[in-house]
Amino acid sequence: MKKFTCVQDIGNLKSALAEAFEIKNDRFKYVEMGRNKTLMMIFFNSSLRTRLSTHKAAMNLGMNVMVLDINQGAWKLETERGVIMDGDKPEHILEAIPVMGCYCDIIGVRSFARFEDREYDYQEVIINQFIQYSGRPVFSMEAATRHPLQSFADLITIEEYKKKPRPKVVLSWAPHPRPLPQAVPNSFAEWMNATDYEFVITHPEGYELAPEFVGNARVEYDQMKAFEGADFIYAKNWAAYSGDTYGQILSKDRDWTVSDRQMAVTNQAYFMHCLPVRRNMIVTDEVIESQQSIVIPEAANREISATVVLKRLLEGLE
Repeated sequence: MKKFTCVQDIGNLKSALAEAFEIKNDRFKYVEMGRNKTLMMIFFNSSLRTRLSTHKAAMNLGMNVMVLDINQGAWKLETERGVIMDGDKPEHILEAIPVMGCYCDIIGVRSFARFEDREYDYQEVIINQFIQYSGRPVFSMEAATRHPLQSFADLITIEEYKKKPRPKVVLSWAPHPRPLPQAVPNSFAEWMNATDYEFVITHPEGYELAPEFVGNARVEYDQMKAFEGADFIYAKNWAAYSGDTYGQILSKDRDWTVSDRQMAVTNQAYFMHCLPVRRNMIVTDEVIESQQSIVIPEAANREISATVVLKRLLEGLE
């Protein structure tokens, strides 16, 4: 594997899941694979789970790790061509990227949507520049439109907890005080559509995701109807995608907060969320603290998904 930005890059899902469970059974089985190899993690945005889980995954494989926070302790980077660099950005990303590539073997990049220009965000300018100019295998630690390490961990978690071969999985919009990117819901939808699960997306009108991510999912605007008989509920906020409303908050309707009321119509569904979560906005205390909440095992599986991805990228170096 030369890069990892979407579900297509991982290849056969059954094979990837088998490898994930093999690694979960013995996390240090391939500890010699990364000896004398270096991972560089580059963060344009804040991170907790992604930073820690990916660092741990690299250690599981015996790798050296360097971490660069672009907004803390590094030169501010210009990302656009044609700009007269007479402002507060003394270095251009097109020089910085190949320099970074000189110091490592694999690069992970985390860069969120800016919500200034939908076309710019959905072209994935930042991570694609790293892919093009670094000379190294590059993987996404969340980009403007996808978060594949999270979605892979979500899939691992569902496979662990499902009680029937084809569970009903529901992705539900929930309210939030700030506009959030579509990366997690986009990516989750993309990975769920790659399975044979029954997959439903529910949200208020105006929060439709890009059609290429919705895929074959059933879209249901009635949240209670969507939740009926569900085996897994994945709650997540996202800002509007369409037209002039891109990046905007259209609703803070607390009726969409996942509570015992919605969970009561499910098939004793497990509750999932990528974290961090705004309690009593996204989900009530009662639901996230219930026995059906699997947000902690889900987060723990981030180490596993990252280990599989790094292992496959290391194999691609050979």
